[in-house]
Amino acid sequence: MKGFIREFKNFAIKGNMFDMAIGIIIGTAFNNVVNALVKEILTPPLAFFTSEVQFTNMRWVIREATDTQEEITMGYGILLEALIDFGIIALTIFLLIKALNRIRSRAEDPADKAEVTPKEIELLARIEGLMHEQNQILKQKKNK
Repeated sequence: MKGFIREFKNFAIKGNMFDMAIGIIIGTAFNNVVNALVKEILTPPLAFFTSEVQFTNMRWVIREATDTQEEITMGYGILLEALIDFGIIALTIFLLIKALNRIRSRAEDPADKAEVTPKEIELLARIEGLMHEQNQILKQKKNK
């Protein structure tokens, strides 16, 4: 039991729980933005081009309603709207990660002066250069 408590304490203190909480909060906010984008920006033009049919109203009637039984339907429009949401989220995340990777690669390139390179990367680049020079010297001595 002590090991479990210690492990949970390490998990909570080392930031994993905080990182997850921040990710969930940002994800929720991002979800609200995507929902607004789909419902207020993309769906109206799609409805216009599809004779003003609302996706949420699109459904297959399996059984018509009668006096004794309710109508049974399959609402595929909600699924279409969810797929559009998913596509927008996936595309946005892809573009965001692509932009972040481009910025990161520029920042990690010591030769690129447009971005500030972290000190650790500069130090590693210098060490790499010195090791390359040392290997060249050793090769020259070996060839003599």
